[in-house]
Amino acid sequence: MADVHNLLLQHGLDEARRLRNIDKNSRACVDAAHEVLSDEQQAIGIAHAGFAMAALPHKKPNAPVWERDGGPVKLLIESGLDANKEPVGIPYGSVARLILLYLQTQAVRNKSRQIELGASMNAWLSAMNLSVGGKTYNLVREQSRRISRCRLTFFRSDAGNQYVSNGAFVRDAIFPLDPSNSDQQSLWLEVVTLDESFYNSLIQHPLPLREVAIRQISGRSMAIDLYIWLAYRLHVLPAPIKVTWAALKSQFGPDYRELRFFRRDIIPSLNLALSVYPEAVVTIDDRQGLTLFPSPAPVKERNQRLL
Repeated sequence: MADVHNLLLQHGLDEARRLRNIDKNSRACVDAAHEVLSDEQQAIGIAHAGFAMAALPHKKPNAPVWERDGGPVKLLIESGLDANKEPVGIPYGSVARLILLYLQTQAVRNKSRQIELGASMNAWLSAMNLSVGGKTYNLVREQSRRISRCRLTFFRSDAGNQYVSNGAFVRDAIFPLDPSNSDQQSLWLEVVTLDESFYNSLIQHPLPLREVAIRQISGRSMAIDLYIWLAYRLHVLPAPIKVTWAALKSQFGPDYRELRFFRRDIIPSLNLALSVYPEAVVTIDDRQGLTLFPSPAPVKERNQRLL
């Protein structure tokens, strides 16, 4: 997507829109790239580095256990139970990712397991283009419910050894228990405490991201995952590496039966993820896959020190 960024820098937004006015996704990439290049705040978001290799499901899973194998990292998420011993389900989609990104960002920024919710959470979600009201109220509440009750296990392999981390995302529920309360400000409790194991692992393995980038792709869970993956991989590469479509499917689309359909569906999300990561140097071969080149991190090192 370097050509999009070059177009914007050389010709400006209007001309770039005209030249790349091919389809809806191309226009979205131009607009997203423009917002990132124009951003002056340089606000930082945080994700656990483990989510670069193993992420949440994109669609509602039917099974009470979700497994994602990312090579050296494997994630196992188990649905929690309600008071009637019924599974509440696994968190999924872009909304669950945005809620978790807020919790992780605040935890690392404040160096505390205690996370302020309420108006602060609503403001952040609104800044990510998700207004907590109307039709999205029930969706946000449902994902909060799933996040609050699920259990997770990270398996990490290193030098022939396997390390296991058990825990959850949060120690307490992050929503009021009374569903009859129609006050949308009461969607959240005032404060929530992250699970100790998850918090300690997060502090040891934080991955800095650009908040403006997340905002531009906030409605596309696959683009979020690809952006996090690229942010994790590119800046530590000693040399270019090739990643086949089959390898990408294994990590990002194991539920696809045919590789050609996975490739068709992932390319728009990949282009969008690259549009919000102007430092990334990645080439796409329709037949072979991707070539990843050593690239600067999306967040400059001097800005990371501000965390």
